[in-house]
Amino acid sequence: MTLQQLSYVIAISETGSLNRAAERLYVSQPTLTAAVKELEKELGIVLFNRGGRGTSLTAEGLAFLPYARSVIMQYRSLMDVYGKGERRREKFAVSTQHYSFAVKAFVEMVREYDVAQYEFALRETRTRQVIDDVAAARSEIGILYISDFNRRALGKLLKDNGLEFTHLITCSAFVYLWKGHPLAARDALTLKDLEPYPCLCFEQGEDSSFYLAEEILSTNEYPRLIRCSDRATMLNLMVGLGGYTLCSGIICEELNGSDYRAVPYREDAENPNSRMDIGFITRKNALLSQPGEKYISELRRYLSADQNAREERRNLDSYAAE
Repeated sequence: MTLQQLSYVIAISETGSLNRAAERLYVSQPTLTAAVKELEKELGIVLFNRGGRGTSLTAEGLAFLPYARSVIMQYRSLMDVYGKGERRREKFAVSTQHYSFAVKAFVEMVREYDVAQYEFALRETRTRQVIDDVAAARSEIGILYISDFNRRALGKLLKDNGLEFTHLITCSAFVYLWKGHPLAARDALTLKDLEPYPCLCFEQGEDSSFYLAEEILSTNEYPRLIRCSDRATMLNLMVGLGGYTLCSGIICEELNGSDYRAVPYREDAENPNSRMDIGFITRKNALLSQPGEKYISELRRYLSADQNAREERRNLDSYAAE
């Protein structure tokens, strides 16, 4: 097995075509095909389905790909530090579901470093991509949530990719909407209250399952549903269409602004509440870098402050009610 063969596998998986992969790699298709067949023979598995509509990974190929990516990324990192020529900047990257608090912690972490000495990256992306990024060492840390609903499916996915989940905070569901929404002033909201309005959710790709949904209570039946790909678009749809989403309720006003409100979700007999265990994923037994340690420290600090502020508001509300 060679690094070149692993690079070939990655290129074919990304292009879905032997021809396009050969063009990208500046090699002939017969050379590419022969190298992959030799690797398959050595491994004793078939990596690709080859047909008239292109080339796709087999189940064994899908399992093999994260390991190939991890090896290539580790090799590149090694060459960045010990290769010939000028030493490159140190790298640190985070992949996350769409959480403003994850961005806030990243901002605070970066402020502690000379950006000229580091190559930082923050990727707000789909759930599966968060997992793939960390498994392939494109990102050191991934931020996502686990609930009773998706715990078994995500747990298996993390285990299969050599990843481990570390808990940060547990939250109940909140309804997130524009402050000018007709329901924004309510103390709590049920799905019955929300039926006339579109539910907004982040799309996860055509081949994803509902276990990868970012929104809590994702299995409920929503009569109106709109998918989008980024936070800015979701916020615009809240204003323009009166849409809402279900989230942790941990909102960073400094980044999202003060034009939105998180209202507690009230369960009913048909739609019980659920709890989100938000945390971070890393490669198993991996030691965090200095920026990684700082980032997790900032996450814990922000989430702790938010939890304390919520508790204080609840106490004030209870006092006012008396």
